[in-house]
Formats: sequence, structure tokens, C-alpha cells
Amino acid sequence: KVWLICKSISIRYLPALLLWLGLVISHFCDLETSLYQQGADLYQSESLRPLRRTKRRWVITTLELEEEDKGPFPKPAGKLFNNMSYNMSIRYIISGPGVNENPEPGLFSIKDDANGDVYVHRTIDRESTPSFKIRFDVENRGTGKIVDRSLIFNIKIKDVNDNAPTFPKEEFNITVKENHDTGEPVFHVTALDKDEEDTANSQVTYSLITQTPDLKEPRFNIDPTRGLIVFSGCLDHKTASSFKLLIQAKDHGTPQMSSTATVSIVIEDKNNHLPVFIKKNYQLQISEGKVDRGVLRLWIEDQDSPNTPGWRAKYKIVKGNEMKQFIVETNPETNEGILSVIKPLNYEGASEMKLVISVENEEPFSLCHKGKLMRSPVPPINASVNVKVLDVNDAPEFYISPLVIEKEEGVKPGTRLGEYIAGDPDSVPTNIKYKIVHDPAGWVTIDENSGIITAVKELDSESPYMNNSVYLIIVHAIDDGVPPQTGTGTILLYLSDVNDHMPALVMPSLEVCDKGERMPIIIKAEDKDSHPFAGPFTFKFADDSERIKKSWKLGKSFGDSVELLMLRSLPHGKYLVPLLILDRQGLFQKQTLTVRLCPCTEGRICDESISMPLSLGGGAIALILTALLLLLEYIPYDEGNQTLINYNEESGNYFILPT
Repeated sequence: KVWLICKSISIRYLPALLLWLGLVISHFCDLETSLYQQGADLYQSESLRPLRRTKRRWVITTLELEEEDKGPFPKPAGKLFNNMSYNMSIRYIISGPGVNENPEPGLFSIKDDANGDVYVHRTIDRESTPSFKIRFDVENRGTGKIVDRSLIFNIKIKDVNDNAPTFPKEEFNITVKENHDTGEPVFHVTALDKDEEDTANSQVTYSLITQTPDLKEPRFNIDPTRGLIVFSGCLDHKTASSFKLLIQAKDHGTPQMSSTATVSIVIEDKNNHLPVFIKKNYQLQISEGKVDRGVLRLWIEDQDSPNTPGWRAKYKIVKGNEMKQFIVETNPETNEGILSVIKPLNYEGASEMKLVISVENEEPFSLCHKGKLMRSPVPPINASVNVKVLDVNDAPEFYISPLVIEKEEGVKPGTRLGEYIAGDPDSVPTNIKYKIVHDPAGWVTIDENSGIITAVKELDSESPYMNNSVYLIIVHAIDDGVPPQTGTGTILLYLSDVNDHMPALVMPSLEVCDKGERMPIIIKAEDKDSHPFAGPFTFKFADDSERIKKSWKLGKSFGDSVELLMLRSLPHGKYLVPLLILDRQGLFQKQTLTVRLCPCTEGRICDESISMPLSLGGGAIALILTALLLLLEYIPYDEGNQTLINYNEESGNYFILPT
């Protein structure tokens, strides 16, 4: 058939055909034939390029190794073969992890590099290294060159059940509340098996081996696949305050392996016992008018664990304390209730009272009923306290406090100002005496029997004891009870002002530095009267002569002050400026402002050089004055040049501008 096909095809395609036949035969026989070689040579000589297919010529038996194999070693693991051995002398080479690299170098080797037998030299732990990626090569013994592509082979280590499931701890310590809901998991345990995942060797089942104490209720159990610990029934701290559970984790391998762990459970006591009053009814006597702490102690019993929220008590007055006169507090050490009076009781208001006091715990109450936890609210426990109020002598009470009296200042001694009366709140009245205990100016007196207040001095609104037009008086009312009691009353005496003072200069004498600048001089006044008899003030010159008008002028007013302006340059000396200062009602008095005009070499302080005290005798002074008078008769009057007259006063130089 081959000959007929070749004959019908042009001799040009013969080399390609021979190459194709060589590939087919090599594929089935895995051998290089002379026909394949001849076809290849013809292909190269004819420069034909059909599609080439590269084939691997390796043969290897399956390398399957089981961990924990005990030997003896070295032990055959598999065999290599490469068909290049038909054409040349070859050497097999092995390398990679487990051979000459980590992990575990020296584990594999080729004992005879001519035949490719692979040996393993020791036991293998799959959990440390589950597989090895080995490189196989073949080289020409004569040239030392690699004659075929490398074969990368993964040696997988077969798992055996050599690891038991392991818990992370040998013992777990947990706390579970007594009111933990039944069916809700209390803990989750997990065991880890190092054997191969998703195999029977690593599949774990959990079971409860023992429960201590071994009670009918509660009964603990564990989910076999998830390791969740649950219980049925109710926990009771009084019955069992703790449990120990022995938990086992077992795998499904052959043979099965297992381990155990202990779960220690402490039951935390919660509020499943109500507080109960030891005594349900109390009798109490309290004197009126007093504030007293700890007038009564209320004792309770609670079977829950001390100093826990389920044991600590909360007390409350639920009835009889409408006036907020009592409080009840918890003693944190003894858990008892302490009743106190925080507002004085009044015998006349109520001689007997009844308090109802309740108690409950800080934590809500819960109860186990027929194996089920119940959390429905329950009414608190109550106790009653009958209080008898004892009558005592009460202090007198003023009917009005404070008493306000309004008068104008200037009230004369002997004037009746008013009446200040107190009453006795006791059911049996007593006699009351009055006494003034605070009157700093000594203005008033009070009749000890009637409470009538009378002035003993003239009342002055400018007194230093006045505060915002108010004068404070304090009065005592003293009864003759047993023991005597004192009540206190306050009188506020308001005094309205009258215009009995006139404005006056704050500084009647001023020094003014002459620096060549005409700066305003500020004149300030004051009035001891109060509003509306004081400022703002009106300032005027008391003298409207030409002498004043040519030298001085009043400028801007500021209510209690005004500007004084100098109209022309004046010689250094002292000048008298007459002024009128009017208050808001127009009341005024004439005043003279002394202005000393002086040179200032430094700062704002006048030099003392212009003050030249005259030390001449009386005769010499008379001669000088006579000479001046004679001189004035010969000097004609000139409107543009005024003459200043100098006269001696307190050894100073004063000048009056002539008209």
C-alpha cells in the first residue's frame, strides 16, 4: 500500500511522507527508527518545514510513598527510564527538595545512576512535608551534556492516621451566669487534627465523657460536630456553684485516635431570690422641728450572694412622703435601709404619719420554673413605718419677713416708723418679747411688748450704713416657752433723698503747666445727694465781666465736669475764676476756682521758682504800694494793653485782670 501511494505521488513530496511515517512509528513504539532518521535527513536537504511535534521520552513508575514507613532503608521508591539510553551511554541525575535542598536533604537518591533506581533513606512525616517536587535529568556520559528535557515530578506522601485531635488547652475556665438561657451555648471547644484535611483521619467528633457533679438538672451536652456546649434545665448557684466537664475529641481514621480536655464552669449567682423585710411594721417617735439622720434602720434577708447586683438592695418610700421630709438610703456594707428626716416635721401640721417603704434588688429578678427560666416582673416587698410627731416649743415667726418701711430722710427723733409683730406657731400660745439686735447707726428702738418701732435719731440717706438707699435692721422675737425659742425678722428701711446738698468742686485749686499750647482744663464737681437731686450739673461764670470774658471760656460739659478754656496767653501766676455750679433741681452756690499757671521744664510738675515769698517788713511793703499807686496815675488806660495788679496772699503771686 505504501508503494502504490508513493508511486501516485510526485517524487517531490517523498521526503515529507517519509518524515510523517517516522513520526507515526515513533509515537507507537517510542523508538527512533532508521526510516525516521532518513526522513529527517531528506527533510533537511529539501528545506521542507512541516509542523514538528516534540515528545518527552521519559518512562517513570509511580512514586507513591506512605508516611511513617519503618523501612528497612534505603528502600526502593521507583524507577526512571529514558529512551536516549538506546543511542548513547547516559547517566541519571536527581535534584531538588529532599535530595540536595531543604526540606530534608538526603531523603531521596539514585543508587546506580546508570539504571535510574530511586531510593528513600528514612521515615517521612507527611505533616511536616506533604510532598516533594523532584527534578530528573539525563546526561551523556561521554560529553556530560544534558540530552533531554528535565522531568519535574511531584512525589506526594500518603497520609496515615498518626495524629490525634488536639485541644488548644488542656483545661478551660469559664463563668456562666445563673440566669443563662437554656439551650443557648455556654462555650465552644475546637480540636485540631494535623492529618490530611477532608479525610477520615482529620474528621473530628466531640462527646461529653463525664459531668461533675452528676446532676439530673442541669445536664450538659456537646454538639458532636461543632463542639458547642449547651445545657438543659436551669442553673442554680445554691445547688451547684461549679461544674467540671470532661470533653473528648476523636477522629475517624484507622485506628481512631482521640484526646480530652476539661472545661471548668463557675456559676455566677444572679437575682433569683427576693429580698424580704425581717420586720414588716415599725413604730417611730420623732420630735418636731428637727433634722435627724438614721432615725430608723430596716433589715432584710436575701439568699443571693452578698455584694452582687442580685443581693444589693434599693429602698424607696412609695407612700406618706408627699412633703419630701424623709429619705431612705442603702448601707452598702450591711444592705440595710437607713431612714432619715431631711426637713423638720410640724406637730401642728400632722401629729401622726404613715410611711410605706419598698425594697428590690439592683438586678431584675428571674426564676426557674419547671426547667424553664422566667423573667416576669414581680411586685416589690413592702414594710410600713408609723411615725408619731412629738410637740416641742416652736420659735416665734414674724408675720411679714422682711418688713419694708419707706421714709424720707430727715425724719426726726421720736417719729413712729411702724410695727413689727410675730406669732407663736405652737398650739399653746406663749408671751413674746421683741429686741433689736442689728442697728449699726443706732437710729431706732422697738417696744419689747408691742413691737412698735420708733426713730431715736434723725435719719440720713447719706449715712455710710446705707446700701443702695436701704438701711438694714434685724429684730428678735423671744417667747417664754420651755426652753425659750427665738425667731428672727428683718426690716428694710428705704430712705428717699431730699436736696439738702449743693454741688461743690472736687478740686478747688488746679496747677496748669504752660507749654505754649492752650489745652482745656477739666473742672469736676460732686454732690452728696442722690438721684434726682445731683447731676448732671450746669456750669456758669459767676462774674460776666469783660475781664473774665477776654481770658476764659467754658467748653464742652460732661455731666459732672466741664472744660475751662484759656482764650489768650496769660502771664505765669495764680488766677481766681468765679463759678456757679447748679444741680439737676437748680440748687447752686458760688465757688471760686484757683488756677495756677506755671512753667514746667520736665513733665507736668510746675517749677517752684515762680513762687517768691515776700520777706519785707510792713513799712517797706507800704512804701512799695504807695509808689505803685502814684505810678498808675501817670499811665494812660490802653484797651489793648491790660495791666496786672499783683498782691500778696499766702506768699504767692495772684493776678486780677482789671476791667
